[in-house]
Order: sequence, then structure tokens, then C-alpha cells
Amino acid sequence: MATATTPIARRAVLADLLPTASTRLGAQARDLALVAGGAALTGVAAQLSVNIPGSPVPVTGQTFAALLVGTALGARRGVASLALYLLAGMAGLPWFAEGTSGWAMPSLGYVLGFVLAAALTGALARRGADRTPVNTAVTMVLGSLAIYAVGVPYLALSLHVSLARAAELGLYPYLVGDALKAAFAAGALPLAWKLLGRR
Repeated sequence: MATATTPIARRAVLADLLPTASTRLGAQARDLALVAGGAALTGVAAQLSVNIPGSPVPVTGQTFAALLVGTALGARRGVASLALYLLAGMAGLPWFAEGTSGWAMPSLGYVLGFVLAAALTGALARRGADRTPVNTAVTMVLGSLAIYAVGVPYLALSLHVSLARAAELGLYPYLVGDALKAAFAAGALPLAWKLLGRR
């Protein structure tokens, strides 16, 4: 019996281990709740914000939340969750960093990058990349790079500055914090799998 469940465990993400109804409608309701919950978590984390002098991009908890949502929910639900966060914020819901909303801010590219990062980290998690500390750290780093790959060029275009200058404003000051987030995830996610007995 253990052999029969191993392939399922290898393709599972943490959200798949949550209880679900036996009906198709119940499973869809659970997925919708996870998508909405992931968006809400990112919105709450975005309010944990610290301004960086000289930069229009604050340090927030939303980046870590977005990476966590993508990894824990998997690519499909993670992308849906971060797309919901993005679209609702652009439509006026004040849950971007510091209670902002809309589409005219220079840092919007990072939020766009969250969707890409969720797709990447979710796909990697489906392949077991959140089960060991090293793999989890690599997954978080790759997710962060995906965010910067969208956010930094967007920042350069928004501010009409060079890509090098945009990196000075919106990349380099955040690398230490990103390393700390990756280290925290590297401990937390494999521990969650270990506690659930699904390594």
C-alpha cells in the first residue's frame, strides 16, 4: 500500500494534503478557498512594509507570501491566487504595499512578477523541490529571480532610468532580505512535510 501512494506523494504539494470533500463541487470549493486565502495572505503580508531611502520599492512581506503561496498551492492554484491579488489590487482594492492600489505605481512590475514566480515555484514543488532544505532554498531563489526579472525592467521603464540604475534602486538593496527569506523557507517547508509524514 505504501508503494501505491508514493507516486501521489511525489506529485503532491502541501495544499493537496488538506482534507477535501468527496464530490467534485467540494473539491472546487476547496480550491477556490485556497486561491482566495492565498491572495488575502499576500495582501496582509504586503502591509508589513519598510521604506528604503531613495527607492520607490519598499521592503514588504508580500514577496515571501507570494513565494509561499506558489510553493504550497502548486502552479495552477498559485497562479490563480496571485492573479487574483494583482487584478483586485489594480481594480482598487487597497492591499498592495502600504495600502495602495491601482496600476500606475513603479513597483507594479514586482506584483506582475509574483504570478510568474508562483508558476515557477509551484511547478518545482510538484516535483518535490520543497521537501529538503537545499532544494527549497534553490526554489525560493529562483522564484525571487523571476520576480526581479519582471520587476526591475518595469521599474526602469516606469522611472525612465537605465536597467543598471533600476537594479540599484530595486534589486541590490533587497538581496540580504531575500537570502533570509530563502533560509527561513528552507527550514519551514521541509519541516512541514516532515511533520505531515510525507517526505
